Amino acid sequence: MNTIITNPIIWADVPDLCVIRVGTTFYMVSTSMHSMPGCPIMKSENLMNWEIVNYVYDTFEDNDAHNLLDGKGIYGKGSWAASLRYHKETFYVCFSSLDMNRFYVYRTNDIENGRWERFVIQGLHHDPSLLFDEGRVFVIHGNGDIRITELAADATALKPGGINQLLFETEREGIMLRCEGCHAYKLNGYYYLFFIEWPNAGNRRRRQLLYRSRELLGPYERKLLLDDDMGYRNNGVAQGGIVDTPAGEWYAVLFQDHDAVGRIPCVVPVSWADDWPIFGVDGKAPKAFEVPLPNTAPKPLVISDEFEYVENKLALNWQWNHNPDNRLWSVTARPGYLRLETGYLARSVEYARNTLTQRTEGPACSGMTVMDVTHMKPGDRAGLVAMQHHFGTVVIQVAENGERHVAMCVNGGDGGEQTVEQIRYEGSRIYLRIDFNFEESVDLASFYYSVDGTQWEQIGRPLQMKYTLDHFMGCRIGLFNYATKQIGGFVDFDYFRYDKTAKK
Repeated sequence: MNTIITNPIIWADVPDLCVIRVGTTFYMVSTSMHSMPGCPIMKSENLMNWEIVNYVYDTFEDNDAHNLLDGKGIYGKGSWAASLRYHKETFYVCFSSLDMNRFYVYRTNDIENGRWERFVIQGLHHDPSLLFDEGRVFVIHGNGDIRITELAADATALKPGGINQLLFETEREGIMLRCEGCHAYKLNGYYYLFFIEWPNAGNRRRRQLLYRSRELLGPYERKLLLDDDMGYRNNGVAQGGIVDTPAGEWYAVLFQDHDAVGRIPCVVPVSWADDWPIFGVDGKAPKAFEVPLPNTAPKPLVISDEFEYVENKLALNWQWNHNPDNRLWSVTARPGYLRLETGYLARSVEYARNTLTQRTEGPACSGMTVMDVTHMKPGDRAGLVAMQHHFGTVVIQVAENGERHVAMCVNGGDGGEQTVEQIRYEGSRIYLRIDFNFEESVDLASFYYSVDGTQWEQIGRPLQMKYTLDHFMGCRIGLFNYATKQIGGFVDFDYFRYDKTAKK
């Protein structure tokens, strides 16, 4: 049975994606920035239904910024725009890190279960794409000024005396953001370099371009491939690459900015004319179309979790906000619970270690948890967060005299939390919930608490969520516990329950 591709294929933050096919299986990597483990690997049999199967690294650096101990963190930095390739039975992922001024190459023979070898090359290679070409390896990278750098044959280091030069300069006139986001291929005797650019005239939205040449070093021809928003707020469907099916059909896997929920993947059919790829149907990205690929059952991207684990290891759907301190969390210390212990002082949830997160999904979703707060200490804060720079929390606060309050808080603008509403709470268990509405970019999060999980009380005010470049990530939902006065307290989360709904 065929599959109906419905765009977006994932209504959640999966940006800067790169897709390949090995046999009948498609694999995808995407940007993860400050979330750990990072560079998620997803797989699919039909380009529509994806599941997380691995990560490239647990952490890739160990310093105060990556550990969220420098008062700033690596928000908006970390790993950017990873490139995924398969060559001679080996999988390769490469990316640059702005905060480290380094270029990283990872490789494995087992993309779904294997550990990845890590190699570090000094210097940024912005939005890189690996290109294996008849025994030679190149990385094409840059913003506006597009460069080509030759790597050693095993892609783990620069090639001494290899090519390292400006390949070409892209358009400047009338352009707000010059070409970036390279995806490089060699097909049909041509080198194809896909980019996006953002003009400041005309439709004024991100659009997909192609540079083509029969010679690696050029000259290159330029062509506009797609300039369409699928009817959504003039946000262009652009940035990504192409992939073929076992039957020889071609598709482009791109993404679209969807405000607070993040950058969401879309699939576009590709045809060919005179060795030029033609994106979409009549110049448009279709909202739905049929593909001759198996109709497999979807797997959830965001999950509920009862925290019933035999080993102290979480499901792949979870990611930590920055590097975790693995001494301070456990799903085995109290079976059936996630325990988060405080080990550092923080001025807000934005700077609290061991905040455990998942994506949120549109058009609407809801996350709920119940906490045992018996062992919190004065000054402790624990609860649920709608995580962006403009965050919102529903939280238990413990006063210096030991009194507990349930509160709704937001970013106070000075790095700390501002309490919007606070209510005295006597119990030792509390249910917390956040509802998210992303329909038509309403982008509101609403906060609730309950004594019994049945009768809910709204607290504070709805949060106007915003996608901002300081975090450069869609809004996440997270579980947290941090100290403001003294360390050593802990909270036990009994479960996390998630509901993806069609509309709120």
